[in-house]
Amino acid sequence: MTDWLFPPDPTPSLPIQGRAGRFPVRRILCVGQNYAAHAREMGHERAEPFFFSKPADAVVADGADPVFPSATSNLHHEVELVCAIGPDGIVGWAVGCDLTRRDLQAAAKEKGRPWDAAKGFDQSAPCAALVLGALPDPAAPIILTVNGETRQSGRLDDMVWNPDEILAKARTLWDVRAGDLIFTGTPEGVGPLQPGDRVEATIGGLPSLTFTMAAR
Repeated sequence: MTDWLFPPDPTPSLPIQGRAGRFPVRRILCVGQNYAAHAREMGHERAEPFFFSKPADAVVADGADPVFPSATSNLHHEVELVCAIGPDGIVGWAVGCDLTRRDLQAAAKEKGRPWDAAKGFDQSAPCAALVLGALPDPAAPIILTVNGETRQSGRLDDMVWNPDEILAKARTLWDVRAGDLIFTGTPEGVGPLQPGDRVEATIGGLPSLTFTMAAR
């Protein structure tokens, strides 16, 4: 029996549609600027996507509502297709939302500093249930609404790099393993959220992601 200094927290995990078992999350990798129109709205031309990360315990699952984070007055939504990695590659898919402290990100960019506080904060990765197997529709619409108003609307085939290319690139940088999640980038239309806002994110053929931003 291991003599822990204190009990470890439970492993973060996601539900799997149609199964009682769950997907244990090891870590979260995210791709930036993987839709050309979103790259332009952020002030960049179409370019090779790059990676950043979130901790595994940033996942918000099972219909829970993320709490509006501290230290920001400009929290943004970014709807994304999420790849779930198994022992032999991509095994499943989900709808995710990369919550971003945009004001902290802008300040970090200006000073050439890391984005950790802007991207990797607590409860910054709400995610719906996984669907195992092939992606139902590689050209599916990807849509996010806030309080019933459409904010983001695109198609998966607008991605600069497709999921297999993203995984191949990630493997040149990390030892990608079973339990890793990869957020594959967001289409244009990112924008602010406030406490009480109701978010619904959908990708054709996958379970939708719905949550309300809870007040602190």
